[in-house]
Amino acid sequence: MAIKETTCKNCEQIFDDAFNYCPYCGQNDKEELTIGVLFSNTIANYFSVDARFFKSFWPLMAKPGYLARKFLAGKRLLYLHPAQMYLFVSVVFFFLFSFVARNQEEKFDQALKKDFDQVRHTMDSISEQPVDSAKVDEVLQVYNENKDQLGLKDLDKKELDSIINAGSTAIKKNKNNVKTSWVFGEKEKEVDSLIQAGASDEEILKVMGLEQESGYFKTRMYQQGLKFYRNRSGGSLLKAFYDSLPIAMFFLLPLFALILKVLYYNKGRYAHHLVFSFYFFAFVFVVFSILVLVSLIWAKFPAWANFLIILSTFFYLMIALKRFYGQGWFLTYIKTSIVATVFGILMIPASILLMMFAFMFY
Repeated sequence: MAIKETTCKNCEQIFDDAFNYCPYCGQNDKEELTIGVLFSNTIANYFSVDARFFKSFWPLMAKPGYLARKFLAGKRLLYLHPAQMYLFVSVVFFFLFSFVARNQEEKFDQALKKDFDQVRHTMDSISEQPVDSAKVDEVLQVYNENKDQLGLKDLDKKELDSIINAGSTAIKKNKNNVKTSWVFGEKEKEVDSLIQAGASDEEILKVMGLEQESGYFKTRMYQQGLKFYRNRSGGSLLKAFYDSLPIAMFFLLPLFALILKVLYYNKGRYAHHLVFSFYFFAFVFVVFSILVLVSLIWAKFPAWANFLIILSTFFYLMIALKRFYGQGWFLTYIKTSIVATVFGILMIPASILLMMFAFMFY
């Protein structure tokens, strides 16, 4: 009897029509697309991920290193994939964190505007005070009487005398006109006038000192400085910093795995260390998500409790490394300390780069 064949609509491979599913790609060949099928598949796929997440959640939290070992042992469908686990938890964390970040941005803006006005008022008040020439002469007299006791060489004395005398002369000469600006120097009034008059950014930047042939980086710095001065707003800067955190973690996590690879160079491929890193950072994000959630519910959550919970991630890492790599406790403690220290050091330049990125593009 001749075998009736059919062609898969998905991969276009030919197979026996008696099969309900394509043996090449697994698509259901007999299923007709209906509303029920559409939504049942969507819901089934969604809850299949959720089911594996909850099945993986308890081992992630209570059994450090367990999921990574099982994944490398071949159990890759029973528990949630390490990258999926990390992405799912990180999305939840940044969603919760957005509520905290919004409040911080508003408070930062309010505090910055208040401090900006206070500092400006104080600087203006100081600069408007008249200079007492007698006081300047009195200070110079004390200096001249005691300069031999300072232990300076003759050449140093001459240079210092020259600087001090030039400064005192300038102060006396301009005692009735010593008011200076504190943001853009003498150009601040002109900048304020141009802003009030609705001048273009190009005009204002030129007054600020930006040259036409300046490069991209310098031009961007001036543009952001003008934007910051005009809006008196740091909330958007803070928001840009927070928004760039997921990007930073995208680069820092592979670096964490690289540190593990160096410390455990004979304990598998880089991909093995990456699996461990995905699960560990998933745990860290769960802990931070809990802290954020608690802070939203309980505003006065004790700082010492926060510290202990964050400190627990170090001991979790140590236990996870011990179970995953199978080395002794003392050696594992040393390597855990090295990992934490090196990664912490890497966080410093990463934070600086984030701040620069936030300032340049907020």
